[in-house]
Amino acid sequence: MTSEREIGVTELALRDAHQSLMATRMAMEDMVDACADIDKAGYWSVECWGGATFDACIRFLNEDPWERLRTFRKLLPNSRLQMLLRGQNLLGYRHYGDDVVDHFVEKAAENGMDVFRVFDALNDPRNLEHAMAAVKKTGKHAQGTVCYTTSPLHTVEGYVKLAKQLQDMGADSIALKDMAALLKPQPAYDIVKAIKEETGMQVNVHCHSTTGVTLVSLMKAIEGGADVVDTAISSMSLGPGHNPTESLQEMLEGTGFVADLDKTLLNNIKHHFAEVKPRYAKFMSSYTVDTAIFDSQIPGGMISNMESQLKQQGAGDKLTEVLEEVPRVRKDAGYPPLVTPSSQIVGTQAVFNVLMGRYKVLTAEFADLMLGYYGLTIGEMNPEIIAKAKEQTGKEPITDRPADHIEPEWDNLRAEAEKVEGFDGSDEDILTYAMFPKVAPGFFKTRPEGPKNVGQDPAEIEAEKAAKAGDTGTGPVRSPIKYEITLNGHKHSVAVKPA
Repeated sequence: MTSEREIGVTELALRDAHQSLMATRMAMEDMVDACADIDKAGYWSVECWGGATFDACIRFLNEDPWERLRTFRKLLPNSRLQMLLRGQNLLGYRHYGDDVVDHFVEKAAENGMDVFRVFDALNDPRNLEHAMAAVKKTGKHAQGTVCYTTSPLHTVEGYVKLAKQLQDMGADSIALKDMAALLKPQPAYDIVKAIKEETGMQVNVHCHSTTGVTLVSLMKAIEGGADVVDTAISSMSLGPGHNPTESLQEMLEGTGFVADLDKTLLNNIKHHFAEVKPRYAKFMSSYTVDTAIFDSQIPGGMISNMESQLKQQGAGDKLTEVLEEVPRVRKDAGYPPLVTPSSQIVGTQAVFNVLMGRYKVLTAEFADLMLGYYGLTIGEMNPEIIAKAKEQTGKEPITDRPADHIEPEWDNLRAEAEKVEGFDGSDEDILTYAMFPKVAPGFFKTRPEGPKNVGQDPAEIEAEKAAKAGDTGTGPVRSPIKYEITLNGHKHSVAVKPA
């Protein structure tokens, strides 16, 4: 009998799990106590940084994202730390000059990052090349990413071609990233098998669970040769999030594959997050399973984003029309995968089309997308809308690498950051400012107050429940009394229900 093949597992609880389930709001203090168990459980890597966490740290949690990375490095000494990097966009929403990309990767590596999963929203290899080279220069693990989507133009051969281009860039492994839970079992098998046969490289597979089919897709990907799969501990899984770590481990039993993780430690990690999770109930996504995504191509996070955009405009009843418009806009833009930032760009344009008339107004970002400033898409773009974008912006279309049009900008960014109150003089602060120039100044100013936890404490949650349920006794209903208390220099709001 052949021996079992070990499958590596990347744990997502510290990054993409809470990004997908609770709008990236989890406070660092709610993660630290799980780290010792995560560090010893036997994971291939622990994803804990990048994606939207950087933005959420400074926008909502008054927390320095670089300090978060350093803390994870201390708490997870035996683990490979992994991040998600948007290629030339880094962690922001525009392309940056090559010098900024170099500084960012160097600082992330210096502060403790090991594995850089580098992707581009359009799968344009030119937008990946410089970031991949920057990772290689630091001696860290460069994971080149193929974003999965479906369209009349997307084929197994196309994905294999991109994987080979990433291999030529020096990728240490290939990630197949399915951000919308579109990867069905058979394509998972076919694509992974073909990439393995063509490149012989390590393949990691990342699937969301929103459509309800992707645990089977992970099984088929493993049968096709996948080496590592991404999962989230069960108490932080499913819905628009990810498949449960423990379920994957149990599923492999008796199949010739094994995920060699410590079940006792997994149980501890599960209980830790099960206790923490209720604090974030008000941020939790209500999505469970939605197979309509196979038709609309729209990830769950993007739907909730569009829903809130429409509600702000007093047009909450227009969501169905917008969902029908998204695939049309995507086709006009040459079928880009819908992942940050292309999902926001296409989604917002669809909202504009429904509210104001089709392409009456182009958002600045959509105009740039149509003119090539985000890179090339797989399909041909609608020439009428390209003409409209030229007219509206006065810009000419480009076909070369977008970052070739960006002058070195590090020195200018440093000069700008130096004028901001609270700037600490570090390269890390310059990068924080570069990523989010509108949000960083406010954060620098309030940083000395320390991180804020936006979760609710149990007393508050109980008080709210009681208020909703009304008083079952005979006396009058009395609201909880709120007190502000300071512990270890941190302010806490405590709600006490009168006896």
